[in-house]
Amino acid sequence: MTTGFTEPAKKHLGQNFLHEKGVIAKIVQAIDPQPGDVLVEIGPGQGALTFPLLERHGELTAIEFDRDLHAPLQAAARAHGTLHLIAGDVLGVDFSALAAHAGDARGQIRLVGNLPYNLSSPILFHALEHAGAIRDMHFMLQKEVVERMAAAPGSKVYGRLSVMLQAYCTVTPLFTVPPGAFRPAPKVDSAVVHLVPKPASAIAVRDHAAFADVVRAAFGQRRKTLRNALSGSATPEQITAAGLRPDARAEQIAVAGFVRLANLVAARGG
Repeated sequence: MTTGFTEPAKKHLGQNFLHEKGVIAKIVQAIDPQPGDVLVEIGPGQGALTFPLLERHGELTAIEFDRDLHAPLQAAARAHGTLHLIAGDVLGVDFSALAAHAGDARGQIRLVGNLPYNLSSPILFHALEHAGAIRDMHFMLQKEVVERMAAAPGSKVYGRLSVMLQAYCTVTPLFTVPPGAFRPAPKVDSAVVHLVPKPASAIAVRDHAAFADVVRAAFGQRRKTLRNALSGSATPEQITAAGLRPDARAEQIAVAGFVRLANLVAARGG
């Protein structure tokens, strides 16, 4: 089975191409594409994951920024299935519009991809903006980022990314991937994570902008207490009314606590 083609990685684009067949097989097994699914891959690179998914599913949409990869991807894909290639920056792709046009029976897409380390957080936040159009996501990222995504309150790595993702998604780390699975090999371990957006009825956030503002401010200066970190966002009375201690620090607060506080701030006009 062909898993890709040879094209030099571009350091300025953060490219590390996956090549280890055993890891690729585990990812495909985790995704487990079913008839009717609409798969959208972010950053197909040399097609290491793209082609096995095409052979398993028959059709795939891929978003690739590097134009030098477009022609070889299209040419190599013909032997495996139907590839729909979107040229450009994933941060400029409207996932909701894509799902409305080509989504499954529920008008949703499934996102997959080996995300570039230098863009992983912006891509995750971009996906959150379109969570209603996404059924699930399987991403490979730097292991450290996956640990932050899934961290619990009190952990040293629990932060803004943890709270924002867990408020809207169920986050499940799957397995670790060693540097040798990539070409060139990165200096850190990677990990595969599964994210499932929560149904709208299960999301307690009433004002998404207010929630994002409160979380950003709370973690903006981690050593500060909530009273000081949120001095421009919430009063000590609002913090207490949300069931939180004004002298607590952000990393001590559970996701539900941030949701309660943001809802209270939004209800009282900030």
